[in-house]
Amino acid sequence: MPPVAIVTGASRGAGRGIAIALGAHGCTVYVTGRTLNPGDHALSGTIGETAAAVTAAGGKGIAVRCDSADDAAVAALFEQVMAEQGRIDILVNNAAAIYDELNAPGNFWEKSLAMADIITVGIRSTYVASWHAAKLMVAEGNGLIVNTSGSGAVHYVYGPGYGAHKASQDKMAADMAVDLKGTGVSALSIWMGALLTDRLQAIIDSDPKKWGYLTDRIETPEFTGHVIWALWNDPALESLSGQTVIGAEMAVKYGITDAGGRQPPSYRDTHKLEPRVQYPNVIR
Repeated sequence: MPPVAIVTGASRGAGRGIAIALGAHGCTVYVTGRTLNPGDHALSGTIGETAAAVTAAGGKGIAVRCDSADDAAVAALFEQVMAEQGRIDILVNNAAAIYDELNAPGNFWEKSLAMADIITVGIRSTYVASWHAAKLMVAEGNGLIVNTSGSGAVHYVYGPGYGAHKASQDKMAADMAVDLKGTGVSALSIWMGALLTDRLQAIIDSDPKKWGYLTDRIETPEFTGHVIWALWNDPALESLSGQTVIGAEMAVKYGITDAGGRQPPSYRDTHKLEPRVQYPNVIR
């Protein structure tokens, strides 16, 4: 049977690309998000459109409207997947509250408190979805939890809320892996590069002098999905559990190229930085 995946925040952007890539590998993908109808969001993309693209790519896309800030809705999502599929193999935690104001000029106290929403839909939502997934995966003795992250975990990007979100994705994966050790379930965080999404393209277009350099470093949204698929099929996956990996480096390891045969650069090369190391000390 094809692997069953849940990708949160998949109406557009990274989530959409990851879902489509997993579909291209034959996965059944539950596409979650809040955008049900065109026009519900300023940017294009709906969960239904993503699900249709997953199916067109060769998998089976199933759209489920789910507000990741609503615990009851998240619980219902997992109940639906289990009722329809009987298992969950891959969870991709990608949902996050990202607003246009995020990259606007100003310090954090000069922006609205809406910027704190990333703590709820970003940090807490990852914990809640992983809580549900871990119970089901551990019972099966198999599974992969992936948190999408980025270099903002270790340097300033857009402000403290955004940075806290990225750092939390990495740290939660590391600590979840401690609890998951020996269960057959792995958890890791993956740093994505700058993604060629409608949102980023709008940012680049708004100030090409400032942001134009990103065009040489961009990854397609599907790129990370292909890396996740390679990780899922790696016999040594459990040895990576708890780590924060750089997607571009994993792509080299697995022989994956992006659109046009491009090999996106690693943050290790472009920014001279790397994920923080989790020390082995464990206090229970």
